[in-house]
Amino acid sequence: MKNLPRLFLLAFLATTLRADVSLAPLFTDRAVLQRDKPLPVWGLADTGEHVQVTFRDQSRGTTTGADGRWIVFLDALPANIEGADLVVAGKNTLTIHDVLVGEVWLCSGQSNMEFMVKQGDNAAAEIAAANFPFIRHVKIKHTVGASPADTVSTGGWQAASPETAGNFTAAGYFFARDIFKKLNVPIGIVNSTWGGTPVESWMSPAAVASDPAFAFIAARWQQRVAEYPVKKPAWDAKFGDWRPAEAAAKAQGTAAHAAFLKQRPWQSAPRGPGDSWTPTSLFDGMINPLLPYALRGALWYQGESNFDHASEYHALFAAMITAWRAHFGQGDFPFYWVSLANYKNTGEDKTGLTYAFLREAQAQTLTLPNTGQALAIDIGDPDDIHPKNKQDVGRRLALLAKNRVYGITGDDTGPTFVGATREGAVLRVKFIHASAGLVAHDKPVQSLELAGANKVFYPATAKIDRDSLLVSAPEVQEPAAVRYAWKNFPEANLYNGAGLPAVPFRSDSW
Repeated sequence: MKNLPRLFLLAFLATTLRADVSLAPLFTDRAVLQRDKPLPVWGLADTGEHVQVTFRDQSRGTTTGADGRWIVFLDALPANIEGADLVVAGKNTLTIHDVLVGEVWLCSGQSNMEFMVKQGDNAAAEIAAANFPFIRHVKIKHTVGASPADTVSTGGWQAASPETAGNFTAAGYFFARDIFKKLNVPIGIVNSTWGGTPVESWMSPAAVASDPAFAFIAARWQQRVAEYPVKKPAWDAKFGDWRPAEAAAKAQGTAAHAAFLKQRPWQSAPRGPGDSWTPTSLFDGMINPLLPYALRGALWYQGESNFDHASEYHALFAAMITAWRAHFGQGDFPFYWVSLANYKNTGEDKTGLTYAFLREAQAQTLTLPNTGQALAIDIGDPDDIHPKNKQDVGRRLALLAKNRVYGITGDDTGPTFVGATREGAVLRVKFIHASAGLVAHDKPVQSLELAGANKVFYPATAKIDRDSLLVSAPEVQEPAAVRYAWKNFPEANLYNGAGLPAVPFRSDSW
């Protein structure tokens, strides 16, 4: 009898120290699994524990390794709008309910992808009409990782309804709605985003290590961390109260807010330890825990936080995409992004050109296989980095997927520059993706510039000749280079017959 308390204590410790079977973070009630691909299901349990996974008519078992990890692969399944239980049994049993099979897209990037339905155009009507139980969304919580993490908190999968859809990624939701209306299969949107973050944060350690030229990433960050103790107190003293001041200006109306924007602190706060700008930290904290969830593809909207280093962006972005594909282990899955919208950026960029160079770097990444970009050059806001028209952003992303993934053929890209040849004092500018001809909306083609060998650009005019522009400027009799929409906030009014805007371009490399 004297040993009973000790026996009870040992039994209690044995119970509490045992690691229950757990599932990876995307496996929760109302999850959407990717159709027509092998389905990895994984998690953690005690070392050497047998784990059995059952879903629909399949059952797969495995034994955990020394690190407590386990994974099974279910056979590919067709789309199914009927929810079913996914059961995981080890020493304990987990059951997740109402699991569908359809199309899964990862949405990532910074604030314009994180931007919610309730913040955008026509929000009240869009939310009221959001009765789509087979469109489901899961938000990954903001998490800075110090190393590649196994798990992350989420908001759980939610079906689109007037009660939930307001908090969905707007670009992702409007993309999903377009796809669902064509395919009538479940669509899952994984929203792993964080506003105001650079591409370096989303690169994996392997991506950063893939090129010795990327050594500047660590060097730049180390410099920021070293300067932080001095810069942060000074910044707080000067600008610490600007957010409440902006909120007060907004409450006074549009004019007051516009006046405030002219004098707000445009420079970013200093970055230091544990910040979301830490290189690889958002991959480690918010992407690695999702690996290797089966996906159809990824949608990306980011670049604003890299505007001042546009010359670096192409290499970093390409390395990020390549590494993500390798980490997910599903081949070169579709990766589509949004080319930055027109925005003046007058507070931080006195040249008025940095966004043009960043858009060029994005477009250069189209050399990677199975990539595409949706244009937003005509739907921005001169004074707001977060344009509210995300309906067209989602629709244009959906055009890429419908044409290239789902076999619903149609135009998915606007007129794209392929070359310019001189015809006397005129440059003939040629395009692809303009088979139905070029169209200028509302007025003659705007935002054209022409230069001679002296590299001085002058405003130019153009005549449309089917799929070509004949561009001229009275000041340039021997044209050598042409640019279109080569500004942060151009008036971009050139389209193809499908109503898709022309891609900004320059023929020079000056």
